[in-house]
Amino acid sequence: MMHPHTEVRFISKEIGHGVVATRFIPKGTITWVQDELDRVLTPAEVEKMRPQTRELVDKYSFRNNKGHFVLCWDLSKYVNHSFRSNCLSTAYDFELAIRDINEGEQLTDDYGYLNVVEPFKALDEGAERDTVYPDDLLRYHQEWDAQLFQAFRYFKQVEQPLLSFVPQKVLENIRQKLNNNEPLDSILNLYCGEIN
Repeated sequence: MMHPHTEVRFISKEIGHGVVATRFIPKGTITWVQDELDRVLTPAEVEKMRPQTRELVDKYSFRNNKGHFVLCWDLSKYVNHSFRSNCLSTAYDFELAIRDINEGEQLTDDYGYLNVVEPFKALDEGAERDTVYPDDLLRYHQEWDAQLFQAFRYFKQVEQPLLSFVPQKVLENIRQKLNNNEPLDSILNLYCGEIN
């Protein structure tokens, strides 16, 4: 489920469509949460699909830590990649705004934490990285964890329209860790490959 203050808009010829904020979304806000309408497909299920259907799954899904493909039912499937993303996935099946997102600004993810199957060269943003690799989580999880830690400091202070979609047990775990100033579960928990 995508944040309610978003919509799909045409971004550019090179990018296509993307998800844009229709209102200001502050740092620490849940921007997406996996819900019961999102379809989770095993690799075996995807393999049995027609080639055209598999192409759509490849384009519009991400892989979870079990290697299953998560195909979102709503506009969240249009969230584009950026090496300077303003949203980050957490170990809790939701994404968080890691900085303020202004009205009219595109919501973006770094596809490096989405367990891509094949590396791909991204549009040049002037970032140090120019390619997304299947094992980017192994390289950048500490940097992403630090960004999430800073964003989670605002978690209890900002409006959270998607909070009711997060299981109560997960929320209690997060609140306890925040109250005790304990480290949150690492984004590395999203990795579906083997960790040496």
